[in-house]
Formats: sequence, C-alpha cells, structure tokens
Amino acid sequence: MAADELFTIPIPATKSHPGGGVTCTCPAPRVYLLTFTSPPDNRLTPAFNAALMTALDAIEFGPHPPGVVVTTSAIAKFYSNGLDLQQALATPGFLERSLYPVFRRLLTYPMPTVALLNGHAFAGGLMLAMHHDYRVFAPRGFLCVNELEFGVPLMPPMSAVFRLKAEPLVYRELVLEARRFDAASARAAGLVDAEGGLDAALELIRDRALVKKAASTAYGMLKAEMYRESVALLDARGADAPSPGQWQAAEKKRKADGASWFNQWNADKAKL
Repeated sequence: MAADELFTIPIPATKSHPGGGVTCTCPAPRVYLLTFTSPPDNRLTPAFNAALMTALDAIEFGPHPPGVVVTTSAIAKFYSNGLDLQQALATPGFLERSLYPVFRRLLTYPMPTVALLNGHAFAGGLMLAMHHDYRVFAPRGFLCVNELEFGVPLMPPMSAVFRLKAEPLVYRELVLEARRFDAASARAAGLVDAEGGLDAALELIRDRALVKKAASTAYGMLKAEMYRESVALLDARGADAPSPGQWQAAEKKRKADGASWFNQWNADKAKL
C-alpha cells in the first residue's frame, strides 16, 4: 500500500470484464482521490457501481474527517465509457438497484465532489460526472451523450441532471445532436469548471475553499433540495418509473397505429 493510500475496494471479475478496483489516496489534506480501474474503459457494471458505492461509504462513515471527494480513472484514455448495454439489459433491476443509487449518492453526497475527467466520458460516463458538484477536464478526450447514435432512449432519471445543470441549448446539442465536446468547448458550454489534471482539481478545491464547505452538516441536505426533481426521478419505482423496454414498446405501438391510420386515410382518399 502506498504511503498516502487509505484503502482499495476490489471490483470482482466477471465473464465480460476482468475486474479491477477503486483506490482511495489523499493527495492533499482532507482531499480523497478515488481512482477507479476497470479495463478496458470503466464501464458502469453492477460490480463497478457496487465498488464505487462502497468507497463513498467508507469515506463518509470511516475514520476520515470530512473533506472533498475527487473521482478519476487510472485508464488514460477513458474516465468512463458508460454502461455495458448488454449486461445492463441482462441484469434484472440494473437501473433501479445499481445505476440510479450511484447517481443519487453522488448527487446528494454530504461533501463536495469533483469529477476529474482524464479522458473520454461518454453516455453514462458523462452522467456519472454530471452528478458530481464540479468537473475538471484534462486536455484530451471528449464528453458526449451518444444515445442518439445507437438508438436507445434517454430515461428521465438519466436526463434530469442535464436539465438542471446544463443550459437548454447545450442540452439540445448533447442529446439531439450527440455533439462531442472537447475540454475547451466543454468549459465554454459550462459543462466543466476547469481544464487540466490533478493540479487543476486541487487548485479549484483551494480557490473555492471546498474543504471548509464539507464541515457543514447541511451540505448533503442542501444538495438534495437543490436537485429535488432529479432525486425524485432517481427514487421513483413501479408505475412511476417505466423501463426502457416499456418506452420502446410504446413507441413501436405508436408507429404501428400511425401506419394503420395512414393506410386507412390513403384508402379513404382514393374513394373520393
């Protein structure tokens, strides 16, 4: 264990992923750096999500003074490439039991959180970053919400954070154009707060006195109120939380009904 290493949470291997870990180090007083490694691109699998949740719990409930949590990746090219879609679809309750709890935990975490984006953050990877309080983007890689490109709906609990934290025109570019933002354009669009690596993240923490903010017992509750619309959607279950399959089935029915209408309309027109 390195001198500044506090703990490591293993990410168990599965058939489709080799496993890895989430390591917590302390690069500055009361700054907790969570570095995750889950080759090849840090997909948000159930095992990854569980390890990240455990790491966040260990910082809050362990013998560590309140401070700032920074997340980043040890894989140079990727912060996170989002969901493993096949595994997500094959895992019952994946969204409600695995993914959404991680998003909610970060969104309402009782300490300041910073996503240090060292590389690409696509789809769910960018969503993960957006549920942090601040984002710092290294001068390589892109941010993108690319569900448009592979034909998957963006569920309300996923999109809510963009509505709350991104300007409307930026939100449109993200979702309806699948635009890829580099560090400079992401900063100009307000998606990130600074450009650079760990030094830039530590500078942001110092400049905004974020370590001191963690001392307030109201910090997490203030965030829960700020983002209550997103929290409600992340917490929704049952009839209030339709699945992607239900959305896609409804869309398929809408198109079938539309085709039937057109055929009838066309037949009626021919009789005139």
